[in-house]
Amino acid sequence: MELKEEKEHIFHSKLPDIYIPSHLPTHTYCFQNLSNHRSRPALINAATGEVFTHGDVHLTARRVAAGLHNLGIRKGHVIMLLLHNSPEFAFTFLAASFIGTATTTANPLYTAEEITTQAQISKPKLIITHSIYVDKVKRFASQNGARIVSIDPSPSLPSQILIHFSDLKNFDEKSLPEIQIHSDDTAALPFSSGTTGLPKGVMLSHKNLVTCVSQQVDGDNPAFHINGQDLTLCVLPMFHVFSLITVLLCNIRVGAAVLIMQKFEINELMKLVEKYRVTIAPFVPPILLAIAKSPEAAAAAAEKYDLSSVRRVLCGAAPMDKKLESSVRAKLPNATIGQVINC
Repeated sequence: MELKEEKEHIFHSKLPDIYIPSHLPTHTYCFQNLSNHRSRPALINAATGEVFTHGDVHLTARRVAAGLHNLGIRKGHVIMLLLHNSPEFAFTFLAASFIGTATTTANPLYTAEEITTQAQISKPKLIITHSIYVDKVKRFASQNGARIVSIDPSPSLPSQILIHFSDLKNFDEKSLPEIQIHSDDTAALPFSSGTTGLPKGVMLSHKNLVTCVSQQVDGDNPAFHINGQDLTLCVLPMFHVFSLITVLLCNIRVGAAVLIMQKFEINELMKLVEKYRVTIAPFVPPILLAIAKSPEAAAAAAEKYDLSSVRRVLCGAAPMDKKLESSVRAKLPNATIGQVINC
């Protein structure tokens, strides 16, 4: 039988190629245009109303980086973020990039055993979490010489184990040493959901993260159209790559703002959309279903909540069927609805 010769077929876009500065570390790339939007809001904490400008985020990340370095965290080490959505998550992730440290992210609602399994694989030198979750990690920390940082008032533990996040923010950013970071160095270490077996760590380099952001927001005709006046709702967990990259890092890159919501609650979500005039809403199908079917959403049509500011909805993590899409369109008439695949 005669074998047919295989031919290579490459499909090219009609649009010009995007220049991807994949040689840059994540923090350098994300803050590359900081001088253009230093005073614009970057992070808004929905729970407190506190607003951090892009300049604030850059400065705080550098101070936290100096604090981490003072604790002995070095290039090639790993820290764990066991956090719900919060400004501290953003500050620390970017701070770790400044010193060449990889960040592994975990769901705070995991059991102590699940967290310990991830920690045993990733070997974090430092775990940053909420005070109510300290008990889940203190055994691992004491047995492995790891430190714990709490972002809120914490139970009393020895100072050699427990540190408060405010202490990290008080360091002088000028004390941060210059660290040579290569684009192939690991920047993030998220873990898979474990749907086909035990969760597995995924090593994402700085080049991976920069490329993921750049292909969404850079170039003359970006796939994800964000401008400096946009406000993106962050209700999806930052410990997942969809929210980490498409919400947090993309908006930092373009100088737009992120409204941080710690957890999903349908009534509160729609109040925030109306109050802050959210323009971009990354969701997953269960949230869209709640918006489409809930009594509160029905009341929105009667002007209890004004959702007209939303110009774009991104649906990721799972496919959205046509019926659900039609229902969402009825509630968000000004929004373009897109689906993000493989997030």
